[in-house]
Amino acid sequence: MNAIGIDLGGTWIKGVLMDIYTGEIVKQLYHPTNGDNDRSDAHWKQAVAETVADLRQQSPGSVKAVGLSAPGLPNESNQYIAFMPGRLQGLEGFHWGHFLNDRVYVVNDAHAALMAESRFGVAKGHSNVVMLTLGTGVGGGILIDGKLHQGSFQKAGHVGHITVDSESDRDITGVPGSLEDAIGNVTIQKRSLGRFSSTYQLLEAYKRGDYFAQWLWLTSVRKLAVGVSSLINCFSPELVVLGGGITQAEDDLLLPLAEFMSLYEWRPGGQATPVKIAHFGDMAGAIGAASFAIQTSL
Repeated sequence: MNAIGIDLGGTWIKGVLMDIYTGEIVKQLYHPTNGDNDRSDAHWKQAVAETVADLRQQSPGSVKAVGLSAPGLPNESNQYIAFMPGRLQGLEGFHWGHFLNDRVYVVNDAHAALMAESRFGVAKGHSNVVMLTLGTGVGGGILIDGKLHQGSFQKAGHVGHITVDSESDRDITGVPGSLEDAIGNVTIQKRSLGRFSSTYQLLEAYKRGDYFAQWLWLTSVRKLAVGVSSLINCFSPELVVLGGGITQAEDDLLLPLAEFMSLYEWRPGGQATPVKIAHFGDMAGAIGAASFAIQTSL
């Protein structure tokens, strides 16, 4: 038996047909979104419909559930995105179940990444997990007693908007000195005084021994350690998972993070919380959408 997962992003629509028991990807598809044009919503909505139809047609067995991952906050019953200003015009309030003539389980994209890791990735077998997605911004999700915690207004897990420096500027939510502003790619030009336009450029200079780049990167990683330690204090997870493009830094991220965590993490009895890089990359949203649909529909 299979499930379909769709990841709707600003650039690509990614779809997977997945075995609900093993997590094996039976088929995967890509379509360009073209979502930056306000008039193009009919294009990407139809592309989603075609992707779902194609995956259904190629399923060797019945399709148990359909999930869709997208940016923004879903409504209480996870039927559509209720709030997503400024991106993908036409997404807010669009009822995917009515459009596709099927029950569709809609979930935030960072929450979907956590569901992928929980069901089939590095967090499999764990009941209490915190995940951070480090990319343009910083998102995340929280798993409590084996279930995704979405909270009131489905806002839970927006870990990028915790404060790690209360004297800094306010971020897009109004929070001063947020974790997102400390390490997200969105602020790299501002943080680097215009020297770097991407975290990738910053890390290349860091590896060359550029002192300014080293100071800037390690400052960001230190703030990440403060944020992760704070989340550990709040939720006491068995595991912290890091995903997103910035994790491609690998040891340049993990080694200094471990050093700073040893300073800031509360470790009763000497027990440190493991921190692991996510297993899934490009297709995490689609796999997580399918995983969320499976869990919610059972």
